Amino acid sequence: MSNIVSFSNAGLPSVSNLSTALRTLEREVGPAGVAILKMDKTGHWVFGADQTEVEEDSRWAINPYSFVHGFIAWGDGEVLGEKMVSVAEPLPELDSAPPQAKNGWQKQVGLSLKCISGDDKNLDCRYATTSVGGVRAVQAIAVAIAEQVEKDQSKPVPIVVLKKDHYQHKSYGRIYTPVFEIVEWVGMDGESDAKSNDKAEAEEAPASTGRRRQRA
Repeated sequence: MSNIVSFSNAGLPSVSNLSTALRTLEREVGPAGVAILKMDKTGHWVFGADQTEVEEDSRWAINPYSFVHGFIAWGDGEVLGEKMVSVAEPLPELDSAPPQAKNGWQKQVGLSLKCISGDDKNLDCRYATTSVGGVRAVQAIAVAIAEQVEKDQSKPVPIVVLKKDHYQHKSYGRIYTPVFEIVEWVGMDGESDAKSNDKAEAEEAPASTGRRRQRA
């Protein structure tokens, strides 16, 4: 587990300031990473321009210092403007939205994460969302980190599996929502406690099926 994350040498602020900053996401409804990660309308986690499907049960480390909030303006399938800052800072001030923006400025939250197992190991991604379900998922993981930091500042990094939930909309049918399922907590250097290490070593990584799908 010692090489799974590389956040510790990033010149980050003290962990003691993290809890307060993350809890702002409980009241409020940036980017780092390489590929864009999202959940598509069919409930599949995908990343990159080719919409490569995330490997089932792969594990991801969320950088607890990567949480951002702000605003985005969308045109016809393209980003016309984006203003994102760390959750430790107030929401950015806004000027007029670009004229072609269909919905003006929309509130957005995001985070960065790294795959630590399977075919996509070491892939860095950014997840950003304006949807109600996505915002709630980011809020939930932010609050979980804040609670973890209040209990144990030495292990603020959640290792998660990307899951999904859904609800039934009376007009649009089944709506899928993202879930970050926490399976372990580790330190900024990737070290977990002995119990977690023993469990991780006992669990064999799932074998690759070789059937990676690109979704339309």
